[in-house]
Order: sequence, then structure tokens, then C-alpha cells
Amino acid sequence: MTQPSRRDLANALRFLAIDAVQAANSGHPGMPMGMADIAEVLWRDHHRHNPTNPQWLNRDRFILSNGHGSMLQYGLLHLAGYDLAIDDLKAFRQFESKTPGHPENFMTPGVETTTGPLGQGLANAVGMALAEKILAKRFNREGFDIVDHRTWVFLGDGCLMEGVSHEVASLAGTWKLNKLVAFWDDNHISIDGNVQGWFTDDTAARFEAYGWQVIRNVNGHDSQEIETAIQTALKSSDKPVLVCCRTTIGFGSPNKAGKESSHGAPLGKDEIQLTRDALDWKYAPFEIPAEIAEAWNAREAGQKNEADWQALFDAYAAAHPELAAEYARRMRGELPQGFAGSADEYIAKLQADGPVVASRKASQMAIEAFAPKLPELIGGSADLAHSNLTLWSGSKDANSDDANANYIYFGVREFGMSAICNGMALHGGFIPYDATFLVFSDYARNAVRMSALMGAHVIHVYTHDSIGLGEDGPTHQPIEHLASLRYIPGNDVWRPCDAVESAVAWRAAIERKDGPSCLVFSRQNLDHQARDGEQLRNIARGGYVLKDSVGAPELILIATGSEVGLVMQAADELGDGVRVVSMPSTDVFDRQDAAYREAVLPKACRQRVAIEAGTADFWTKYVGLDGAVVGMHGYGASAPADALFQHFGFTVDKVIEAARSIR
Repeated sequence: MTQPSRRDLANALRFLAIDAVQAANSGHPGMPMGMADIAEVLWRDHHRHNPTNPQWLNRDRFILSNGHGSMLQYGLLHLAGYDLAIDDLKAFRQFESKTPGHPENFMTPGVETTTGPLGQGLANAVGMALAEKILAKRFNREGFDIVDHRTWVFLGDGCLMEGVSHEVASLAGTWKLNKLVAFWDDNHISIDGNVQGWFTDDTAARFEAYGWQVIRNVNGHDSQEIETAIQTALKSSDKPVLVCCRTTIGFGSPNKAGKESSHGAPLGKDEIQLTRDALDWKYAPFEIPAEIAEAWNAREAGQKNEADWQALFDAYAAAHPELAAEYARRMRGELPQGFAGSADEYIAKLQADGPVVASRKASQMAIEAFAPKLPELIGGSADLAHSNLTLWSGSKDANSDDANANYIYFGVREFGMSAICNGMALHGGFIPYDATFLVFSDYARNAVRMSALMGAHVIHVYTHDSIGLGEDGPTHQPIEHLASLRYIPGNDVWRPCDAVESAVAWRAAIERKDGPSCLVFSRQNLDHQARDGEQLRNIARGGYVLKDSVGAPELILIATGSEVGLVMQAADELGDGVRVVSMPSTDVFDRQDAAYREAVLPKACRQRVAIEAGTADFWTKYVGLDGAVVGMHGYGASAPADALFQHFGFTVDKVIEAARSIR
């Protein structure tokens, strides 16, 4: 069997992409054709992974930030020996296939994160590299580097145009993430054509200014130059590395190479044949000759990589059994033994003590109670730590040498912050949280959406939750944000009414493993609510009866957050037929069984009023067309909070008026 050339090996990637895009009549062949030579050198000579176990803990992470070129990654996974058959590649972009249009971490073995929205793959990679660095400080011991892997990123011009790339690249340099290596596909082409009219940045200088090591002017089609660049990158001791690879999009296509026409459309049968001739590829569509398949297969090498690491870990476990057990627990995503019991005790004590505090303060109290028992809890704020109240007594700067680092100063970078937290969650070993004002969740929204799409265990903390923010005015007063976040599928939004509900929300977010939670807290103090044991337990169900009527309810008042206290006062004046439902999480409530939901909101009672200092329209699903909503119908204003609540109708009198209008 003859040894294929590097160009032959790269051409296998090219033609798998060409043929899959043609079969689907949809996709992006140009980037895989342009980056195939870089991918071949990286994956065959440097990327440490195990195709037989995609979840091997110490694997390198490979991120395709320019995710539209997904067939490059699928070709790599197939040829390396992952559970991705040639028939899966033939089903590219088809319903329920393992090869969707953009890489999805929940669909394809070996895909680390969902990429598609440009720039977020790089942001996720920064999070993964940060996770590796902090875990290494915590668990590695002399002679036992059990956490020792790299994060490789492919990215394109579009990723670097996106603002999030600026945010996270700046942080990666500040954090000195030297095991992060990014390969820039510098092909000068985006969908609209040559980028000289809209992307003329000195990208290399920009990354050097961020504190990266930059390797310039690498011929992305010369395997020796690529190898030399990687060897140089591996020597970096205190900087992330950007490898600037000059490439030709659609490489090998006689008529479309270097043109936007190869970016996002099939080459066409005639051009494909010309490309086969030009690259001397004599094989039929989806055909990979045996000698090329054998040269690509990484299963045996991958199994040896993992076996060698496992032997090291076994020796580590013998020398440091407690550390090994803790590392394994964290990487399994299991909470420490006894956490549930201690959480129960804390919540019960809060209920007994009845503190009257802002829920943002209650959030800090919950962190103070839970974090000492959760070494995996790590987080920070977008330059609002003293307003979000995310700092606690055990906070230790992640950008320090402290082995127990657990607090991240993100600066004013809401989008980058949330996308980095997604990467940390996907890496494993951490439960990350981020924080900003609720109104600035807009900046981070797409990263929050990606948290939910991927099922990433991230906690998004949002404070200053309504017009209760006060004097900062409508630019800082969230109106539509609660509804907007609730409309994201798989995203649990909590808006607690007091310290007890705040602690329950934190506990629910910590214990939830299959997706993100948004915890929404007030600036102003909130009254403590009395509860019996059953009510206390039912908070975790998202909605529950806080005050019941005498007999079957004639009117149901539904509220969240700061408006619950207001509704309780109104209920006292309205009389015995009124039920009050506190609904801190509509998402969690909607997942309850039908019997529970009927017990809380019986269909027979159609007289309902919802009260929330956010956009009113959301609540129609709970009150129906016969009900009423006391909510916001426009923007807020600059004034003290009490004056604003009075002006916009969040008063006992207005709740009573709304209730009587439907009875």
C-alpha cells in the first residue's frame, strides 16, 4: 500500500465536502476546500483525541468557529474514525441527520460546541482554555499533569468582524491562555465578495495589542509552513497564539477558487469534474481509497493517548486519592454529597428568619451559603460586581495563581462573558455564572440562546429587574426583557419575590444540568412572605399558591418578583374569594404535570389578573382574554422607584381596579 501525499490526504477532506454539499444542493464548500491543508497537518500530527471515546477528559478541544464550513469537521471526524459513517455524510443537511448544516454538539460525536453564529466558537474556545488553565492549577501536582490539553480554533474573516471576537480575544490575552491556538483562514472573501471594502483591519497588529503571539504570513496550502507554525505555537509559555494562514477559498476549483461563488453554494457537476481533474482526484463521489482511509484513521493512536493518560491518572489517584476523586466528581457533573441537605437547611432558616432585602442581596446571600460547598461554582460580572452583588467572601481572582480561583472579572463585555461561560460549561468541571443588569441581557442574548440550544449548564444573573431601577431612566429599565428571555426554548427564567424564593432559584439553577437558568433580581428591598412547609416545597415547581381563598377561588391574582408583595396587600382588601399565585418561573411551572397546574390555576376560575412590572402582553397565556394584566405598555422614565411605580399603576388601588373590572 503506497503512502499517500499530504495533498492527497487533504484532498480527501476537500472532496467529501464538495460531494456532500452537491448532494444536499446546499452548503459551503469553499472554506473546507481552503482549510483542508491546515486541518490535515493539525489533526494528523498534533490534535490529541480519541475517536472511540469523544468524551475522554484530557482530549484536546477542536472548535470550528466558522461553522458554516461544517463539512470540514464532519470529514475530519469521519476519516479519523468517529461514529460518523459515510452514509451520515451523504445525509448532510437532511432532517435528523448527524451532519446538520452547522456543527451541533448534541447531534454529532466529536463536536465540542454548536457553532454557526460567527465569533461565538472563538468565545467558547476562550472559555474552554480558561477552564483548562484553572483546573490545571487546582489539580495538577508535580509529576502528574492530569489536566494538560490544548484548544484549537479555526476561524474566518467573519468571526473576526463580529464584535464578540474583540471582547474575548482581549480577555484571552489578559488571561495568558497559552494553550489556545487559533488558525485564521485569511482568504479575503465573505458572502458579499472580497472583504477589502469592509474589513481592512490590521488583524495581526490587533491581536498583538491584545497580548497574543501572532505568527504571520503562513501559506495555508504549504504543509511544511503550517507544521513550522504549529511547532512555534507549541512553544508559547504565556500567550495565546494566532496563526495567520493565507488561503484560497475553493482551492482547486479552476473557475471558482478565490471567489465568493464558492463560499455558500454547490460548485455544480461540471465544476466538480474540473476540480477532480485539476487536483488529480480519480475517485467517485464519497469514495475514499483504502490507503488514504488508513492514513487518516486515528482510532488506535487515540486509544493509546487515552490509555497513557489513564495510567498517569491511576498513579495520580494512588498518590493523591482525594484530589483524584474530586476531579472525577467535577468532570462527571455531580454535585457534592450533602449539598441538597445543606441547601434545604439554608432555605428553611431563611424562611424562619424572614429577611427583608433586595433580591440582588438575597442572591449574594445564596452564593455565600452555597459556594463554599461547590468548588465548581465559578463566575463574575461585566464590571458591575458591586451592583450585581456577585462577589462573596470566598471570591478569588481567576487571573491569579490561586489554585482555588473562582471569580472572573469580565469587564464591560456582556456578550463575550456569556459565550465564555458557555465554553467553560461545555468543557466540564465548572458551573459558571455571569452577571449584568437585566437590560443589558440584550447584548448577551445570542449567547444565552446558544446556552439553551446546547443545553449548557450556565447561570445567567440579571439584577435591576424593572422600573424599580429608578433614576437611571428608560435606557436602563428593562421592559420587554423578561418576556424575551422566557420565549427562548429551554431557558429557565426565575424572578423571585423575596430572599427565600431567591435561594430556591439559585438552588434550582445549580441542580439543573440540562440547560441554562436566568436569575432575575431587584434593586429595591422586597417584603418577606409567610409560607407553610408545602408552600416552601412548591416554590421549586415554578408557581404555587401563596395565599388561598376561602372555598373555591373566585379571582386569581398572579404575580412575580417585587409585585408579589403588592398583590398580597390587594388580596387582603379584595376579600375571601381571592387566591394569590406567586410564579417565580413560568418555564418551570409550565413543565409541571397537568394535575398540579390545574390545582394552582383551575380552569373553572377565569377571573384572573397578572401583575408584573414588565411588558403586559406575555401574561395573556395565563389570564386569557377574559382576564386583565397590570403591566408596562411602553418605556419607563427617570425618577425614584416609588414615584415610577405610582405613575405606571403598580399600586394596590390599580390592582383592585383591574380585579373589579373583570368580576
